[in-house]
Amino acid sequence: MYTYEYERIHVYVGRVQWANSKNETKGHRETINRRAKEGWRYVGVIPVTQMGAGVVLEMDLVFEKEV
Repeated sequence: MYTYEYERIHVYVGRVQWANSKNETKGHRETINRRAKEGWRYVGVIPVTQMGAGVVLEMDLVFEKEV
């Protein structure tokens, strides 16, 4: 059996002009590495908040650990 935890990551949206916008996450790699050291395994990502055009604003990183 596994237990799961979720950690919220925010996406920093660039300019509003879609053709030139740049979206990026910050801290996701550090979060995954920190959780791995704590014995958690990265499972995937779930988009949580999106704009009308489908641009993801927030996502949950999913981690699991065997109990």
